[in-house]
Amino acid sequence: MIHCWRLDDARQTLVLGVRDNHLAEAIYWGPRLPDDENLEMLYGAHEIDVTGGMLDVNPELSICPEATRTFPGQPGMVVRDETGKSVLPAFSFESVEQSETALTLTFTDAENGLAYRAHFAIDPQTHLITLWAELEGTRALNLHWLSAPVLPAPQLSDEMIDVAGRWCGEFQINRTPWSAGMRTRENRTGRTGHEHFPGLIVPCRGATNTQGEAYGFHYGWSGGHKMVAEELPDGRRQIQFGNATQVEDEARTLFKTAPLYVTYSNSGLNGCAVAFQRHVRDRLITWPHPERPRPVHYNCWEAIYFDHNLPELKEIATIAAGLGAERFVLDDGWFGERDDDTSSLADWEVDPRKYPDGLTPLIDHVRGLGMVFGIWFEPEMINPDSNIYRAHPEWALGREDQILGRNQLVLNMALPEVREFLFERIGKILADHDIDYVKWDHNRVLPTPDADQTRGTYALLDRLRTAFPDVEIESCASGGGRTDFGILEHTQRVWLSDSNDALERLKIQHNAALFLPQCVTGSHVGPRVCHTSGRVLDIRFRAWVAAQRHMGFEMDPRELTDEEADVLRRVTAWWKANRGWMYHADILRLDAADPAVVAEQHLHEDQFVVFAGKADTSDQISPRPLRFTGLNPDAMYRVDLVNRDEIARVALSRGRSMLKTGAMKVSGRYLMHHGVTLPWSFPETMWVIEGHKI
Repeated sequence: MIHCWRLDDARQTLVLGVRDNHLAEAIYWGPRLPDDENLEMLYGAHEIDVTGGMLDVNPELSICPEATRTFPGQPGMVVRDETGKSVLPAFSFESVEQSETALTLTFTDAENGLAYRAHFAIDPQTHLITLWAELEGTRALNLHWLSAPVLPAPQLSDEMIDVAGRWCGEFQINRTPWSAGMRTRENRTGRTGHEHFPGLIVPCRGATNTQGEAYGFHYGWSGGHKMVAEELPDGRRQIQFGNATQVEDEARTLFKTAPLYVTYSNSGLNGCAVAFQRHVRDRLITWPHPERPRPVHYNCWEAIYFDHNLPELKEIATIAAGLGAERFVLDDGWFGERDDDTSSLADWEVDPRKYPDGLTPLIDHVRGLGMVFGIWFEPEMINPDSNIYRAHPEWALGREDQILGRNQLVLNMALPEVREFLFERIGKILADHDIDYVKWDHNRVLPTPDADQTRGTYALLDRLRTAFPDVEIESCASGGGRTDFGILEHTQRVWLSDSNDALERLKIQHNAALFLPQCVTGSHVGPRVCHTSGRVLDIRFRAWVAAQRHMGFEMDPRELTDEEADVLRRVTAWWKANRGWMYHADILRLDAADPAVVAEQHLHEDQFVVFAGKADTSDQISPRPLRFTGLNPDAMYRVDLVNRDEIARVALSRGRSMLKTGAMKVSGRYLMHHGVTLPWSFPETMWVIEGHKI
């Protein structure tokens, strides 16, 4: 007997089927099927043949492949009882719950006392499908591995695209060819990690940023994940995502995966990117004040580090406000006896040496300038040299002889008394001061992976947000070490990288746009000499790169020349004038004909802006035309160069390109199939092009 179910939105269909009461299989995932498609017929049609050297029947590639069904690849779960003996379930279909946009399938194994539930929900507006799995037992079990519901990967795909990285070098794209066997990627650092972002895109043959078919995956969990992309001997392919293995320290009767977000695109990688961006912006993020525009951010870290001096901070705040900043964030060094990174973490009390009258004089000055005030915490960490560690060494996670990271240990967030202490200390700072924003940092990996650590952090964040609903929270972890959809359900901004090098940022932001929208992605104008790379970059390039995302400054503004300050003011004013519609814009990565150009288009309804960054020297003499995307081919557009004044600085640009002198009016078809030829430019510069439908 065959049972089938489908979930649809305007562009995709997912079909699940059950035969002989076995676990369900995803028998189709791709372009929207006709409403009258015979799903039982599809179940038979998707089966592959049997030949020599195979079993007489192919084991199902189910939503949780079972070792007991002679499945030849990675099983969907690995479970042991409390004695350590393997539990090998064989599930049978029990029941279904279905609505127009959601489906829950329940399977049971009476012999082992187990129930497995697979949940599927489709969002017709964002085009994301959310999947998660639950395993429940009548007795306590030890979980080694549990995948979210497993989906097949497309056959007409030659490679997979995933994301690696490091500190100050996040979101590096890997392209790995499909081959027989398994590509396993596991992050066991206890946080999302710089190393392995929990995302995957599988492009079909010929797909680019702007065209072709692609399948996107993101696992929304902040505690470390495992990904399996496997090609079986018979040619079938499967994708598995779950929490990192062996992160459940205690036997339990109920386990759940985090949400796995997936989408199918028929418009290249950008189709996946837009689905992810919109879902984060419109479904996951909850803003304290959704009616407020995103404020221009100033962070004092690279201006003063630990050297806090009230008159100096007031001077810096005054200059930042004059440049256009609307939020001032006091970073590390305001508490305990924190003169460097060796002491005082967890002693969350204002340092009377630096602030004899508390933080109020600085906050009053900042607010008097028309800015709101933010402050830095690193709640999950503790220094051995701290009053709290001396009082409660048992609160630290891991062995006594563990290696320190940035001179610190990790607090055990699974302990209720630790969360209670942090809520009281952080809550007192927030209650006693007019604070609008918290930068929540996480500067070392865990000594051992532990899912309860992540759950405890989520619980503390939720409690603080309930108590202080007007406070926005940024997720920072040495930059982009905790950037995922799980943390974004509890926060509103991510600090994408500790690198304020605009050239590095150009590439990091471009790749992160495969998953993240503009409004949550912090990007700051750094100092003239970058503190993490030593590179010297022009203020124009630094400012325009920051203007691609949630704009801010992070430098000592007293270093700016009058000319640099004027440039920064003008770019900031442009960003403020456009932030309203850019908040809603889709970030579309462009397929630049010149590999030296990193370009993207922010598109919302009838207007767009293109940022074309020159990251290197071109191989050819003149710029190649840059094709735009997503426009109405039959409409006319007015296209203009925003930063035309910068042409005068490029003495080697001597031609008569139309954009050098004024706007042009051309069709969407021309812009998408021929493209715009930009003025010549040096490396490490940016052209900014605005477009409006006429």
